[in-house]
Amino acid sequence: MLAMSKWFTLTPFMSNSFSKRVGFSNSPGSVRAHVNGGGDDTNNSKNNDKKKKKKVVVVGSGWAGLGAAHHLCKQGYDVTVLDGGDCIGSPDNVGIEGFWYPYKNIFSLVDELGFKPFTSWTKSAQYSGEGLEVEFPVYQELPQLPTPLGTLYHTRFVRLPLVDRLTSLPLMAAVIDFDNTDVAWKKYDSITARELFKRFGCSERLYQDIFGPLLQVGLFAPAEQCSAAATLGLLYYLTLAHQKHFDVAFCRGTTKQKIFEPWVESLKAKGCEMLEDKKVTDFNFDEETGCVTEVVCGNETYSVDAVVVAVGITSLQETIKKSAALCKREEFLKVLNLAGIDVVTVKLWLDRKVAIPNPSNACAGFDDLFGCTVFDLNVIHDEHKDDTETVLEADFYHANELLPLNDELVTEKVISYLSKYINDLERACVVDKEIGRFTKRLTHFFPGSYKSMMRGSTSFPNLFMAGDWIITRHGSWLQEKSYVTGLEAANRVVDYLEEGSFAKVIPVEEEEPHIEALRSLNRRLNEVISQVPLSSYFLQ
Repeated sequence: MLAMSKWFTLTPFMSNSFSKRVGFSNSPGSVRAHVNGGGDDTNNSKNNDKKKKKKVVVVGSGWAGLGAAHHLCKQGYDVTVLDGGDCIGSPDNVGIEGFWYPYKNIFSLVDELGFKPFTSWTKSAQYSGEGLEVEFPVYQELPQLPTPLGTLYHTRFVRLPLVDRLTSLPLMAAVIDFDNTDVAWKKYDSITARELFKRFGCSERLYQDIFGPLLQVGLFAPAEQCSAAATLGLLYYLTLAHQKHFDVAFCRGTTKQKIFEPWVESLKAKGCEMLEDKKVTDFNFDEETGCVTEVVCGNETYSVDAVVVAVGITSLQETIKKSAALCKREEFLKVLNLAGIDVVTVKLWLDRKVAIPNPSNACAGFDDLFGCTVFDLNVIHDEHKDDTETVLEADFYHANELLPLNDELVTEKVISYLSKYINDLERACVVDKEIGRFTKRLTHFFPGSYKSMMRGSTSFPNLFMAGDWIITRHGSWLQEKSYVTGLEAANRVVDYLEEGSFAKVIPVEEEEPHIEALRSLNRRLNEVISQVPLSSYFLQ
């Protein structure tokens, strides 16, 4: 069911950034000959291979880091992955991760590795402070209608009147105008999501009951703290580009257990070295070439031919503050302006069966400051399918107020919150709990953040960046974006070191014809308007 298209293409940036590699062959035979030197003597070949292998250090072991390491190992590089914690192979996100229909690159990776970790496509629901608001079907099972008609027609709005739903249609003008270019990001990133909805005439009820809660679990913060550009990018990618894009599956256990742990073992089998508890503190570089020569972890150093940094904003900020090399570069200093979002995950074992309406339920409206997603683990995870009691998990985003509380207080508050949405929850007793606290773990796409975010290449010729907060024109979001930027970073390494084949990155699905036509018309209109005298005089 999760099988994706077999057609691949190179990412658009390659035609410009990778001009260095003219006429390089992508055939496996040519790669082996290039890496191994083409010798016939097996022993000499192995010895020479070990000596000649170029060294790449990947900092970080989430989707982006392992994605880069995965491709570079296949190309014959000597790859070392450094993780700042005590656990190699931790997903970038925390809590339960959804895998949406357009995650073509991740699904392709899982197929390549031979894993079968996913549930079938699932139904979900959204709740506001007033109760059930929306029930989402499995869209690919329904007649496919042009965007946004399919989303509006097939989605079951429980409380929202039709007149309020129709006020979402003018927002399509902003969706058309936002084409994921640098110009579009700069235009919309300076305003909040709330201001965006206000400008395009959304009703108060549509904003409060639908869009506001959706952003609290999609971008992990209240709408007034979310960039309008990020809002448009996420909404288009997951809900508006194609009707079926909002379909979601989950791992039948934790993402770490079902994907990352076996993925790490497969990388080790390919010769990738995995080192835990290695916090990067600095980079040594050649003053003449500007290239990084060593990665420094306290008193230890690792010599490199290239480096991929694939960590979250908070981890990179800690490194920048310690690093004599990075703190002198403007692109890295700008990262200190960025921010992360606190997450608290709460897994509860109850003493009885409690009916949870759907496998996943987005909830907001507690106090307008944070939202959560509630998961029925008896349905999602194999290990809990036969449990006689209910096992659920609630992941809270922007959870600043929950973070400092002890476990008992967190549990008490969570039961109080969720009782609004789950009948009989207050009658159940909590027999066990598991609470995770993650400070500044998720990326905060706040208004104005775009100008401080980094691109995949840096002022160090052989140091490249990856992660869900890195600027890319691929168009994906969340885990898929992290993994894609990892592949793009690997491609930049291949281009710089001139060994191996480029990773094949599956592009996002082509726009529907009417959207493509409207965007083309919109670009021409913008070009005409830009020629009008004083067009740039007034604040946009």
